[in-house]
Amino acid sequence: MALKAVHVSDVPSLDHVPGNAASLSPYSPSRFIKGGLETGRSAFKAPAFLVIGHRGNGMNLLQSSDGRMKAIKENSILSFNTASNYPIDYVEFDVQVTGDGFPIIFHDNFILSEQNGMIYERRVTDLSLSEFLGYGPQREDGKVGRSLLRKTKDGRIVSWSVETDDSLCTLEEAFHKVNPRSGFNVELKFDDHVVYQEDQLVQVLQAILRVVFEHARDRPIIFSSFQPDAALLIRKLQSTYPVFFLTNAGTEIYYDVRRNSLEEAVKLCSEGGLQGIVSEVKGIFRNPGAVNKIKDSKLSLLTYGKLNNVPEAVYLQYLMGIEGVIVDVVEKITEAVSNLMRPSKERAEEEEEEAAPEFSQKELSFLLKLIPELIQQ
Repeated sequence: MALKAVHVSDVPSLDHVPGNAASLSPYSPSRFIKGGLETGRSAFKAPAFLVIGHRGNGMNLLQSSDGRMKAIKENSILSFNTASNYPIDYVEFDVQVTGDGFPIIFHDNFILSEQNGMIYERRVTDLSLSEFLGYGPQREDGKVGRSLLRKTKDGRIVSWSVETDDSLCTLEEAFHKVNPRSGFNVELKFDDHVVYQEDQLVQVLQAILRVVFEHARDRPIIFSSFQPDAALLIRKLQSTYPVFFLTNAGTEIYYDVRRNSLEEAVKLCSEGGLQGIVSEVKGIFRNPGAVNKIKDSKLSLLTYGKLNNVPEAVYLQYLMGIEGVIVDVVEKITEAVSNLMRPSKERAEEEEEEAAPEFSQKELSFLLKLIPELIQQ
């Protein structure tokens, strides 16, 4: 189903979201990025190489044989703070807005539960806040929440069982309870199968911005979204925080052509004043020449995807000039990146093995030509 294009020129540029205007003044962006780099109205610049924890300490793949993928409940306060124990820069999470107007953190479009042998499925954005928080473990002593199930990609419904569970949470709660040293990569989550009208998108984004402006303080924030119109609108509605467009870079095809290639992503960002792109890493490896085109367009580039859990793939991206990665195995990748960022001589002295190789431009070019052949699948 095609997404409706929004005429962003008709939307007023707002750093004060309508409503309680007095309380919505944006904070100064001058300290939002570590190392003293500014964002604000200028292009986003990442210090060194960013590592971002996917849904906190990693997403849950309940059918996976890898225990790390079901160790801690994703998109939870516990997961965010666990990730912050490692040298990450941001935690990434998905934000939706409940039917009564509260931004909450949850990835799936539908929430499932079992009662009296029957499975009930409800759209998350149709729930009230109290209904949403009533699923899963409860923070109140003695209170039992509704069971929480999950539908896998192949359609199976399984119990959402992890080694260490935690309660569902709101965006406001995250600002107050997550280690303040961790930046937030706020993904604006929308259903790919719904056509959103302009006023619907604006209402949702304003609800999110109210919470951000009231509670972010000095915490670094990046907005991102797969929904092209939402990305354009959040940029139009505020100029304090950088906005990145999320794209599968052609690894999946959508009716909205803006979502189907890195070229379309560059066009969208350039025309809409967005600061960067977050691409599926396979899309980058299949089209490595796009990296320089993105840089020439003065856009930042981050990546996500399973290959980002492989240290060698992360190292290659570092050599390519990509500015950061979103990862699930936070401990493993932060350790690998910490080693990469230290001088080779220092690594060699500390470890009884050779330092990581350093490639010439000719060798790197060869690798980039080879990789697309290796990952065509």
